[in-house]
Amino acid sequence: MSAEHATELFRRAEARIEAAEAEMIELQRGLCTFPAVGPESGGTGEAAKATWLMERLHEWGFPAPEYYPAPCPEVAEGERPNYVIRLKGSSSDFTTWVLTHLDVVPPGEEKLWNGDPWTLRVEGRKLFGRGVEDNHQGIVSAVFAVRALLDEGITPPHGVALAFVSDEETGSRFGAGYLMENHRDLFGPHDRLLISDAGNEDGTMIEVAEKSIAWFQFTVRGKQVHASTPDRGINAHKAGAHLIVLLEQLYEDFPVSDDLFDPPVSTFEPTLKKANVENINTIPGEDVFAFDCRVLARYDLDEVRSKIDTYAREVERVFGVTVSIETPTWQPAAPPTAPDAPIVGALQKAIREVYDVEAQPMGIGGGTVAAFFREVGLPAAVWSRLDDLAHQPEEYCVIANMVGDTKIMAHLFLEA
Repeated sequence: MSAEHATELFRRAEARIEAAEAEMIELQRGLCTFPAVGPESGGTGEAAKATWLMERLHEWGFPAPEYYPAPCPEVAEGERPNYVIRLKGSSSDFTTWVLTHLDVVPPGEEKLWNGDPWTLRVEGRKLFGRGVEDNHQGIVSAVFAVRALLDEGITPPHGVALAFVSDEETGSRFGAGYLMENHRDLFGPHDRLLISDAGNEDGTMIEVAEKSIAWFQFTVRGKQVHASTPDRGINAHKAGAHLIVLLEQLYEDFPVSDDLFDPPVSTFEPTLKKANVENINTIPGEDVFAFDCRVLARYDLDEVRSKIDTYAREVERVFGVTVSIETPTWQPAAPPTAPDAPIVGALQKAIREVYDVEAQPMGIGGGTVAAFFREVGLPAAVWSRLDDLAHQPEEYCVIANMVGDTKIMAHLFLEA
């Protein structure tokens, strides 16, 4: 396909997308009504939402979906839905994928919302509701990018595939992780993968690398006594506080900086602190707290664990406590996507065309489902233009971002 022909096809798709804004909002409205929260977070799963979405796509003439259910006894259906919809191209050299997730997080304290989080609210050029940005923006953009090609009768130069997966918010065991473990053959060695689930406000960040993630939960045990006789006990809270301060040394132990990431260094931060005693005049005999560590891939997480063990043993020796350590999350970083990978270059070209900005490959501290693909050598990029309201009250989606991202995806689909 010549560059001139590709541009002409994109202009036709772009016009379709711009004319479909109202329909995009209505798809957002429908998606928002489903509390597709996983059972780990007290919900019933994604089945009803997925079925409703597939019915809409059928009405719009989309190809029949492929269904890859993940067995899950915790939901009434006994399985969590994963759907793939393919659009054939004139060549089968590779497929451009857009992967989005069906599940959302709970709304949290509903008093912090200005309306029902499960009812779409349109205010100016923003859409409010749980899930509208995370990840309905990606779902709607992917759907309407393909719909624009279908409505215009455009055959893309290569294959296009949309994946709608479950369980992204609680680990992806029943979503992307399940597909990679049980249906690896879905993805070809030259396929290009876009995960439309993270980004920044101007669309200039293309995420190609992630840090390792390790969560450490510490339980410090001493001896509980009356606060008027501290010499008869062992203050677990005091020992825990000293350990927290001591762990600040981790920043000096692992000091390397990498400008690909923001922030460019490994981070080691105290987070959760569980209640110990309920009254002021009791010295606690147990203290529980946690650290969230995001570590550059050049460091082995076992090195970090070894240093932490050393500091814990020092606190045990000085204070006469015992310190036990659990690691509820232990996720070594996957190999990064090369900054010059085809998906990165195609995204940069599309972003330049649609948003008139220069996007750069970057690394983040958060974890995404891109790791599942990078682990097996598939180059995946994570990108969207969004205000990053994920998991917050009054989550919103900027309508211009939703429409613009749809154009980006159409551009990718037409890239030879």
